[in-house]
Amino acid sequence: MSTRDIVYIALFAAMTAALGLFPAFSLPVIGVPITAQTLGCMLAGAIAGAKRGALAMVLFDLLVAIGLPLLAGGRGGLGVYMGPGGGFILSWPLAALLIGYLYQRGLRSLTLVKELLIIALGGIVVIYACGIPWIAAVAGITLKQAALGSLGFVPGDIVKVVLAAVIVRAVRRAYPTLS
Repeated sequence: MSTRDIVYIALFAAMTAALGLFPAFSLPVIGVPITAQTLGCMLAGAIAGAKRGALAMVLFDLLVAIGLPLLAGGRGGLGVYMGPGGGFILSWPLAALLIGYLYQRGLRSLTLVKELLIIALGGIVVIYACGIPWIAAVAGITLKQAALGSLGFVPGDIVKVVLAAVIVRAVRRAYPTLS
């Protein structure tokens, strides 16, 4: 692993932590907070790439697990993973990995629509695919109830996907040799 890799991993883990400074609010039905931190996961994959983006999110998860209060609202520790939002947070490395992989495969032929789809696939579909079953298991509700309760996340996540695509396009224009 090069120094550049370590810097990217640390940078995107820190950026995800910094996004936790934005106030979170919880949906009353499922008790999972809506935060800006999934934006960090999306950007990590799209900018740092599959390996570095995923490792940045693993580092972030490890720091939270050991008790650092890096999640929105100053939360941290293993207890966070045992709650209803644990599946969402644990999915971030996988989401960053997929986003980074798809970006790397299509880097030369990316359009805005393709970028939006890639980020939505990793940043919404993968995260919900892990988070919704986790909510159902922890809260003792059906998958349908967990999915319906999670619908409140969708508008904010769509905004984060669009914001991530705009940021990534600007960064890639400014640094075309970024890899």
